[in-house]
Amino acid sequence: MQEFVIERHIPGVHLLTEEQVREGSLKSLEALRELGPEIQWLRSYITEDKIYCVYLAPDEALIRAHARKSGFPADRVSAVRRMIDPALLQ
Repeated sequence: MQEFVIERHIPGVHLLTEEQVREGSLKSLEALRELGPEIQWLRSYITEDKIYCVYLAPDEALIRAHARKSGFPADRVSAVRRMIDPALLQ
């Protein structure tokens, strides 16, 4: 499976309450269950107006299907080509 970084532009997302973040996360997980085991959510990072999510999937089309099904934008989907791990440089 390929690793993808998804950029989701959501103005004011950093102001959401813990309960709102939880509700949105559960909605995303439900969409993932419906799409099947070929797509996995690894983690997300919330900044001021964006959420950056890291997913595993066979292709971008499945990432976009998840965005449609969950109702969250996928403004930019980028396949990870290489990773740098500073722990491996030591």
